[in-house]
Amino acid sequence: MERHRFGNSDLTVSAIGLGCYGMSGAYGPADDRESLATIRRALELGVNFLDTSASYGNGHNQRLIGEAIQGRRHEVVIHSKSGSPRHGSAGGGEARYLRATCETSLENLGIETLDVFCLSRIDPKVPVEESVAAMAALVKEGKTRFIALSECSAESLRRGSAVHPLVSLQMEYSLFSRDAERQGQIAACKDLGAAMMAYAVLGRGLISGAPPPPESFGAKDVRAHLPRFEPAHFEKNLALRAALEALARRKGASLAQLAVAWTMAMGKRAGTFVVPIPGAKSRAHLEENIGAASLALTDDDLAAIDRIAPPGAASGARYQESAMQRINA
Repeated sequence: MERHRFGNSDLTVSAIGLGCYGMSGAYGPADDRESLATIRRALELGVNFLDTSASYGNGHNQRLIGEAIQGRRHEVVIHSKSGSPRHGSAGGGEARYLRATCETSLENLGIETLDVFCLSRIDPKVPVEESVAAMAALVKEGKTRFIALSECSAESLRRGSAVHPLVSLQMEYSLFSRDAERQGQIAACKDLGAAMMAYAVLGRGLISGAPPPPESFGAKDVRAHLPRFEPAHFEKNLALRAALEALARRKGASLAQLAVAWTMAMGKRAGTFVVPIPGAKSRAHLEENIGAASLALTDDDLAAIDRIAPPGAASGARYQESAMQRINA
């Protein structure tokens, strides 16, 4: 597994990371034993970059990672988001909240310092400069080595970087979600020397394996509340998926591998480091995903993908309206 310098830091991370969100019940039940085995298998295969959040499973996700990396802290780069306060959809950018969340994350993970502490969403009540300054104080105190933002606008990334260097920007970026191209975030990352982390690379299951029908989702499955999985949108997205799957077969790859390889190729085309963090809660899915590291996509391949799934091709918004208001802020 190739490794690259992570943005403007001295961290070196694997070309493909591991998103751990699904290990805490976001996409249906997960098995802790298999999740632990998946994290450890990732390390064996050279994947050293793990993404988590204080909000995943109310700390369960971080405790799981902490158990998996016992005795192996030096092998892992941990990117942990702040999450948002549970009392409402807004908030999360205040210094007091960020400090408390960082300290709780350290306790849950069983480590002394985060590698990257990331603000999950821009707080509409707090200027981004104030939130970044609060996180910069945590860097000075040794609670995190680097800081980052998630799902913000290119303007906010630039404003925040003027206060303190931001090592990365995390955004949903996939064959079905290409906002980062249209809204300028990838270009801003290049200009600032920041990496971009691509999450939901597999479209929350829409572009990997066989997506389960929406009627099978339990109440705790986040997809039950996402527009792209509503019946009318779901059927249209399956048709889009089928065309991409045919292209993947011609490349001798799975659709998941095509999706992951595409994000890396798009980063290279843009001249910046885009690291996909596909989620996996089983070793089989992990191994399939990282097979993308050996899948080379040509300019002709990228052009063919653009014809099938240009920006805006997916049917339905990626979040409900209330959540959409908190991105690109």
